[in-house]
Amino acid sequence: MNKRFHFIFGLRPQTEPFHLVHYLCLSSCIAVNQPQEVSLHLRYEPFGPWWDRIKGRLNLRGVDDRRSSGFNEALYGRTEEGRVIAGQGISYAHEADFIRLSLLREEGGVYADMDTLFVRPFPDFLYEQACVLGEEDAYRGDNGVVQPSLCNAVIFSQPGSMFVSHWQEQAMQVFDGTWSKHSCQLAARLWQRMPQHVSVAPRQWFYHFGVSPAGIRALLEEKAMIPRQLLSMHLWAHLWWSERRTDFTRFHAGLLDEAYVRQGASTYAWAARQFL
Repeated sequence: MNKRFHFIFGLRPQTEPFHLVHYLCLSSCIAVNQPQEVSLHLRYEPFGPWWDRIKGRLNLRGVDDRRSSGFNEALYGRTEEGRVIAGQGISYAHEADFIRLSLLREEGGVYADMDTLFVRPFPDFLYEQACVLGEEDAYRGDNGVVQPSLCNAVIFSQPGSMFVSHWQEQAMQVFDGTWSKHSCQLAARLWQRMPQHVSVAPRQWFYHFGVSPAGIRALLEEKAMIPRQLLSMHLWAHLWWSERRTDFTRFHAGLLDEAYVRQGASTYAWAARQFL
C-alpha cells in the first residue's frame, strides 16, 4: 500500500504569506489519513507563521521542470477563455495538472490539491486500486449535451498506472489553454474508453459541495449537513480567492482567517477548526 501523499505549491514566486487554507489542507491530511509521507513539490518556498508551523512535517521537493512537459503558455492567447486564465494569473494550475500526472505515473501515491480539507480517513481499499478518481458535477459540452467529468483534485494511482499514462500522453496533445479539456474532461473520455483501468468514486466522497454559487455558499457562508460518505472537501478556491472576483460569491481569501475558522458557523469552519 502506497500511502504517500503529493501536493504541489509555489510554482510562482510567493508574495503573500502561506495562507491558513493551505496549512489546514496539509494539517488535516496528516491528522486524518496518517500518511507514510507528505511530499510538497515546490519551486519557490512559502513563508509566514502558518508555513513555519507545518514545514517540519513535510518532505520538501523541488519541481523537476521536465515534469511540466506539455504545458505551453503560448496557447493562452488563442482563445478568450485562455486569455482570461492568463489575465487572472492562474495558469500555474495548468502546469500543476501536468506535474501531478508525471509524479503519479512514476511514483504512485495520492495527489490532492492544496484547497482540500480532509474530513474522514480514506478507506484502505482506495490505496490498492490501479487508479481512482472522483466524479464531479457534469458539464454541458459544445454540442449542448451534458457530459460526465472526473475531477483531478484527488487522484489515487499505482506507479505506472495505465490510465494515468494514457492521460498524461493525451493531455500533451489536447491542451489548448482552456480550463479543463486536457484534465477533467479528458479523464472522463478516457473512462469511457478504458473503464477497466480506473475506479470512479461517487461525487459525495470528494465533491459533494459542487462547483456552483450554491455549492460555494454551502461551504463557506452557510452551515450545511456533511454526509456520512464525505471523505474530503474541495474548495474550488480559484473561483473566490480574489476579492475582485464576485460571480460565485463575495467571500474571498482575505476573510478566511483564524477567527473565521475558530468562531465561524460555516460548513468549512466547523470541519476545519479541529486542525488549527
